[in-house]
Amino acid sequence: MDLLPIKPESEKSISENMDAFEKVRTRLETQPQEEYEIVNAEIKHGGFVYYQEGCCLVRSKDEEADSDNYEVLFNLEELKLDQPFIDCIRVAPDEKYVAAKIRTEDSETSTCIVVKLSDQPVMEASFPNVSSFGKEWVKDEEDEDVLFYTFQRNLRCHDVYRATFGDNKRNERFYTEKDPSYFVFLYLTKDSRFLTLNIMNKTTSEVWLIDGLSPWDPPVLIQKRIHGMLYYVEHRDDELYILTNVGEPTEFKLMRTAADAPAIMNWDLFFTMKRNTKVVDLDMFKDHCVLFLKHSNLLYVNVIGLADDSVRSLKLPPWACGFIMDTNSDPKNCPFQLCSPIRPPKYYTYKFAEGKLFEETGHEDPITKTSRVLRIEAKSKDGKLVPMTVFHKTDSEDLQRKPLLVHVYGAYGMDLKMNFRPEKRVLVDDGWILAYCHVRGGGELGLQWHADGRLTKKLNGLADLVACIKTLHSQGFSQPSLTTLSAFSAGGVLAGALCNSKPQLLRAVTLEAPFLDVFNTMMDTTLPLTLEELEEWGNPSSDEKHKNYIKRYCPCQNIKPQHYPSVHITAYENDERVPLKGILNYTEKLKEAVAEHTKGAGEGYQPPNIILDIQPGGNHVIEDSHKKITTQLKFLYEELGLDSTEAFEALKKYLKF
Repeated sequence: MDLLPIKPESEKSISENMDAFEKVRTRLETQPQEEYEIVNAEIKHGGFVYYQEGCCLVRSKDEEADSDNYEVLFNLEELKLDQPFIDCIRVAPDEKYVAAKIRTEDSETSTCIVVKLSDQPVMEASFPNVSSFGKEWVKDEEDEDVLFYTFQRNLRCHDVYRATFGDNKRNERFYTEKDPSYFVFLYLTKDSRFLTLNIMNKTTSEVWLIDGLSPWDPPVLIQKRIHGMLYYVEHRDDELYILTNVGEPTEFKLMRTAADAPAIMNWDLFFTMKRNTKVVDLDMFKDHCVLFLKHSNLLYVNVIGLADDSVRSLKLPPWACGFIMDTNSDPKNCPFQLCSPIRPPKYYTYKFAEGKLFEETGHEDPITKTSRVLRIEAKSKDGKLVPMTVFHKTDSEDLQRKPLLVHVYGAYGMDLKMNFRPEKRVLVDDGWILAYCHVRGGGELGLQWHADGRLTKKLNGLADLVACIKTLHSQGFSQPSLTTLSAFSAGGVLAGALCNSKPQLLRAVTLEAPFLDVFNTMMDTTLPLTLEELEEWGNPSSDEKHKNYIKRYCPCQNIKPQHYPSVHITAYENDERVPLKGILNYTEKLKEAVAEHTKGAGEGYQPPNIILDIQPGGNHVIEDSHKKITTQLKFLYEELGLDSTEAFEALKKYLKF
């Protein structure tokens, strides 16, 4: 790997928003129960940078982006929302209009405002209930700006609208998806030539092309939906580049076809991934296609030369656990960031002309010398090797006596989140071991890894988690009395199942917005996301096999009088994705089981603490608060009988109390 120094970019030069193509993939994999990270939207267009400053939508000249010299376009306080923020900005092609999607921490519903850019910017229109990641501009034959956007009702996104402004105002519904198990999503190709209308569920997709030059013409179908077939579309020089799982092996591969011959029989295989490879993202440039990959739990960038079909594979630094993509418009460079749970993001740029990867220079983070990152494997019950990523302090002695925090997710083909978290850094500095278990049901090893941990294979994920923890202990990383577990959302399924089946492996557990009542949730088709969830969990209301299988692992269905680890649950009063009712039901049953076990446990038995912390307001769209972080850490330290003084002093520096 060629790794050369570059000068640090300014903070605003590279957005931390995911690339739009990545958002399509993420929407598919994680829509129902997964966390959406709240970020500050920012976009460059035509020599300006558009972003949020305080409570205002503003823009400044590109060269003045780091100064206080900006133009206020709209004051969010006019919407009379509680602490509104912008999470998506789109600028019309000729900068006559800017659209911004605005929401609050307490709700997933968004309002889209359209501001006319002039000497005196004015709000031209507003649309309620606009879906996440669902609005794009194109320009029609009469040089008029057309905004396409998606409408969300009860977390379901089935309707697409298009609107124009100014003297020729119109707003019409363009498409409605009638199958309730699918949702719709818009993506503008990197060159803005086509707007793609993506119709998808967890395992199947269908894409229609809307001509960016003739947006009022009927869309063109690329390939009718076929169960189990996924595909996503990019465009360059009159050719479509299609990332799809069609054919063997059933992992993603890159195909291409002429834009005027999009049918599947015309697709030609262009690039095949290695087995056990996760396609994290794809970015298209004039002469190159860049693939961001995870293979054998390590990160790679593959740069494909489109003129000669050459491929350059770059293995990235072993400390890196995740990418942060840039919404980049520079045709000469491909910038991105690498991150890990204990190390802040670091900038890298691949320069096509030099054919080399350049690394940000500057102060080297001391964590590189004071900690170690290990990639180890555990052999699951069926012999499958399960990858883990382990962090610990370099100079730690007798690791068997150190506290261990295990992380698990294992659903929707989604990787464990391994972005930088200051509290994780503090834990490692304080002597903790962190272990991230990449169990089946997640996506770390590709599509098959997900398939092997969903529906009637969900118990594979539980077996993997058990194997991971036992392997850690057998290799000298901590012991059961010092082992804790953390899970979020759908990760609560495996965490709760482990507490029921192997409670002796753990001392304490923290769960956040956990999905714990799989059975009753999936039986209730009136809930907004149940139909979209069928491909992941199964249909217990109509399939007896699914019904019986879910009952085998559902945390709420398998609570029994026995010794449990202490459990701290953070729930959110207005969570629309994981209903509070299921969490309350689980907590009540768990407390009853603990009380019953305590009666017969004999004198001196210390029952576990079962704590339910219901946050007022809130939603499944959660921004981490200082209070939540400190409450969860305090619980872990107290349960293990450890002194937290130094850790909390260090945490104050990061959280800037």
